[in-house]
Amino acid sequence: MSKLQIDLNNLPYADGDFLAFEALLSDKERSRLAEIRTWLDAEVRPNAVGWWNEGVFPKSIIPKLAELDVVSPIRRQGYSNLFAGIVHSEFTRADTSIATFMGVHDGLFTGSIEALASKEQQEEWLPDIYSFRKIGAFGLTEPLGGSDVAGGTRTTARRDGGNWILNGAKRWIGNATFSDWVVIYARDVEDNQVKGFLVDTTLPGYSATRIENKIALRSVENADIVLDNVVVSDDFHLKGANSFRDTNKVLKVTRLSVGWQAVGQQMAAFDVARRYAVERQQFGRPLASFQLVQQQLVQILGNAMSSMGMMVRLSQLEDLGQAKDEHSALAKAFTTARMRESVAAGRNILGGNGIVTDYEMAKIFSDAEAIYSYEGTQEINTLVAGRAITGIAAFV
Repeated sequence: MSKLQIDLNNLPYADGDFLAFEALLSDKERSRLAEIRTWLDAEVRPNAVGWWNEGVFPKSIIPKLAELDVVSPIRRQGYSNLFAGIVHSEFTRADTSIATFMGVHDGLFTGSIEALASKEQQEEWLPDIYSFRKIGAFGLTEPLGGSDVAGGTRTTARRDGGNWILNGAKRWIGNATFSDWVVIYARDVEDNQVKGFLVDTTLPGYSATRIENKIALRSVENADIVLDNVVVSDDFHLKGANSFRDTNKVLKVTRLSVGWQAVGQQMAAFDVARRYAVERQQFGRPLASFQLVQQQLVQILGNAMSSMGMMVRLSQLEDLGQAKDEHSALAKAFTTARMRESVAAGRNILGGNGIVTDYEMAKIFSDAEAIYSYEGTQEINTLVAGRAITGIAAFV
């Protein structure tokens, strides 16, 4: 073995945790994280490119996720926000589509029930949700509304005795083609406030059509939802969801998850780019022996570690009950910007091989665009943080 060859199975800092952030976890959490990583390495990562190329969500993975028992690690299992965040980043590191499925079911959907449903509603619904006996979706974004959804929700809810009549449309709703339930946020025509409803997807007037031709998250079944006079009993109105401020309680927390996804996406890029650079021979020696290649690898790792450091601190603040909307906004804006830089550098290291999914990087590069856009655009999250530090709103 020449001095320029490296054992691919014994790379330095093999897990990429260059600054040992995982040492902040408890022994119990590190043990559980190792278990989850082993499962992801066996069940997800080897299959992820195939699922992505086919553009179909692997529903056979759902019973296996149920056995892994990963839904609601904080509320139900007593783990820290830091542990939950690192787990979500590891799901993303293995496959962004599976991580997004979990982010919808466990984050947005389950989070809505945990934060906004009454105690009685939670007792009735959560057991099936935690066990994946019921799959959930989250219906907020609309075809004609994105960043203005707080004040511009077009889907309506009209009270009719003991029922509500829902009309409107939602777009980009993950899991909605096969979910059992979806939380729909709609504007009450009487008081003009956004309210939340648990909608059974078998109800008359509900339909979901899969969105095709995506260049990112191809395994996620995003859908266009149409609600045509869907009748929902008042028993399924989330009792704590009566204004957009209530909805934002869920979004504040799920933006943390997207920040962690940005970390995981960068670690995935680092994994693939480093291995390729060490393995690939150019001019008779490993690609990693060239200075500019090392510079790009260090840029990816530096971006990932700075992003992770921000997310670690924000998770700690969340555990302390001190995290604010502007903290989540800054984190989402910063980490996803660094992510874009990282996946571009990773794709560059692979050259032409970086644009075919055979080498995994093309999928990582493309999926990053979805993370960059959802849970609030770069611009809106920047302005939320800007308002916090100036006291001046610059949205319009």
